[in-house]
Amino acid sequence: MSKRDYYEILGVSKTASAEEVKKAYRKVAMQFHPDRNPGDKAAEEKFKEAAEAYEVLSDADKRAQYDRYGHAGLNNGRGGFGGGTGNMDDIFSQFGDIFGDDVFGSFFGGGRRGGGGARARGVRGSNLRVKIKLNYEEIAKGVTKNIRVKKYVSCSTCGGSGAKDKGSIQTCGTCGGSGQVRRVSNTFLGQMQTVTTCPTCNGEGTTVTAKCNSCKGEGRVYGEETVTIDIPAGVQEGMQLSVGGRGNAGERGGPNGDLIVLIEEEQHEELHRDGLNVAFELYISFTDAAFGTQLEVPTIDGKAKIKIPAGTQSGKIFRLKGKGFPGVNSYEKGDQLIHVNVWTPQHLTAEEKTMLEKLNASPNFQPKPDKNERGFFDRVREMFS
Repeated sequence: MSKRDYYEILGVSKTASAEEVKKAYRKVAMQFHPDRNPGDKAAEEKFKEAAEAYEVLSDADKRAQYDRYGHAGLNNGRGGFGGGTGNMDDIFSQFGDIFGDDVFGSFFGGGRRGGGGARARGVRGSNLRVKIKLNYEEIAKGVTKNIRVKKYVSCSTCGGSGAKDKGSIQTCGTCGGSGQVRRVSNTFLGQMQTVTTCPTCNGEGTTVTAKCNSCKGEGRVYGEETVTIDIPAGVQEGMQLSVGGRGNAGERGGPNGDLIVLIEEEQHEELHRDGLNVAFELYISFTDAAFGTQLEVPTIDGKAKIKIPAGTQSGKIFRLKGKGFPGVNSYEKGDQLIHVNVWTPQHLTAEEKTMLEKLNASPNFQPKPDKNERGFFDRVREMFS
């Protein structure tokens, strides 16, 4: 089943500002919130769908990728929260601030289900960016890369809690472990209850009385991690892939950031890329063009033999069907275009000049373009169509 357009899900235009996207998400999320629609699986799926759309459109980098490549440019074609299959606690923990100090929070417990369960843990880690250079063969077939990334990783001493030991973690005395503080105020409509994040524990529900010696209470240390990245076939220079949860570790058990992979292309010695097509400049001698010949030309995955018919003109373009690049997550595939250049000798001996002067007098050596011969611009148009 094809995924719906993220802008359509939130009901905003592609030119919508960040604030407009945020307001639209709040509206849709309020409509389909599980606490407003208990037991309604369809509403829950729409709530997840809206969260996925907001996760992408609220992030400038992901939004730019989505605008350029659609769903195919996001995490190998899957959107946030595993393409809409993530659990509700992930959504509430990541976007709980959207439903914070407002009427929505009053009704639904600050954006957390039932007003209690999924407390925010720590601080989310930041995203990381890495560059990966791929050769033409890797781009054409897709590749799995294992790269070492210097980043914040969870502290192995305290398990990410930031505490010296289990006895150093206590229930927050301000919120009683709920991570939320409720206040009742009198309004002309009567009493209204508001729910806000606990200022003492920042919504975690616990406080640390003695910090871990290794991470100094952060729950993370600077280190290195090997990350496996599956890169789909057909990616292009400048494309970004998002690997969820492989960025910097969060503080005190907070969720990890994402790893943003920027694709770079390693230039081929003989081939040139143009979208899904591959171009090759073939130089042949005058005699080969006149007599015809059979030659080998380089392709993305090796050599291919082509036949040059007798009388081939300079500028002729041969097409090797399906020898180009595949489209990302699609069945589309480009071709290899071979542009023939008939080489004109630049230095001639006296004997060679004499022979050519005799040949030049022959009627067969006088230019007589056929009506079917295409001009330069037609050939260029064909080459890059």
